[in-house]
Amino acid sequence: MEHPPKTATVSKPAKPVEVLPPDPEQLHTCACGPGAKAFGVDPGLKASNLRHLRRIEGQVRGIARMVEDDRYCTDVITQIAAARQSLHSVARNLLANHLKHCAAAAMREPGQAQEAMTKELLDLVSKLSK
Repeated sequence: MEHPPKTATVSKPAKPVEVLPPDPEQLHTCACGPGAKAFGVDPGLKASNLRHLRRIEGQVRGIARMVEDDRYCTDVITQIAAARQSLHSVARNLLANHLKHCAAAAMREPGQAQEAMTKELLDLVSKLSK
């Protein structure tokens, strides 16, 4: 059974969130690394990311309903693309915070900490660019 094309609702890209500069007194206490708790997260950025993630959660539930209802493939794919873009926006916000806090502190340290952070950042950029 062929479904007629329907107009899809595409979410608007998130507005960039301003990330505050790190507190110089807290830079030396950054506990970075896999499994570590995030440090120096701007409360406004965190709240914004959580709101955005809740909207994305709703988008994904809507996509599931579209699949259950046998909606037109192009409409479903459009919604998937919008959800991916929204997730990418949250990831950019988190990366900006990471660069201003953990990465900035590690790059000031000579040797292994700097090398590990460089590798971590390259891996992150690779993941985000896929």
